[in-house]
Amino acid sequence: MEIELKEFGQEPQLKCTGRFAVETNNLSPWKTIPPAPACASYVKDYMTGRGYCIDLEKVSQEAIAYARSVQLVGDGKDVWVFDIDDTLLSTLPYYAEHGYGSEAFNGRDFDKWVNKAISPAIESSLKLYEEVLRLGFKVFLLSGRKERRRGATVKNLKNAGFQNWDRLTLRSLDDDGKTSTLYKSEKRTEIANEGYRILGNSGDQWSDILGSSPSKRSFKLPNPMYYIP
Repeated sequence: MEIELKEFGQEPQLKCTGRFAVETNNLSPWKTIPPAPACASYVKDYMTGRGYCIDLEKVSQEAIAYARSVQLVGDGKDVWVFDIDDTLLSTLPYYAEHGYGSEAFNGRDFDKWVNKAISPAIESSLKLYEEVLRLGFKVFLLSGRKERRRGATVKNLKNAGFQNWDRLTLRSLDDDGKTSTLYKSEKRTEIANEGYRILGNSGDQWSDILGSSPSKRSFKLPNPMYYIP
């Protein structure tokens, strides 16, 4: 059986060779997507096309199937942890105005966006969120957003359809300077030390799911626009 491979130029995504390394965490750390025009074009086309939506839906389907398979103890200690940005709420409208990751991150600009509380829900994640609640999991939200953005964050979550979470943890002043991996590991350890069982964890960054006190099973959503160590 002969397989005829396409020429290099026939597949636009091959012109951005870092895409696979990014999603598999083999390329780190990085502050912007590669400067080649093809990479910016690829990321934009992926994030605004059907591929991103299909990939998000697949993650949600797998997570729902897993959640339904778990035998909960029923003592109120079974937890599912969710990140917020680009896990529950989409920051794609913000990044569409900033080159889809081709511009260096500007914390002040992003905080202004957060304060608007207009990030739309990621619909496939909302399905998972609601199913996890229905099944009886405790829902803990663990975000790298700053504590002073709590009001805007709560408003945005509720407006987007996310209700009835059990805990919302944001970065305090004591967490300043910590990598996301360390910060989230410490918070998961605190959760475990309180007697909770982290059975599921959803995030778009590797730092959401790596480190100490990991979940029994974690689900990584696609995000080629930025990297948070």
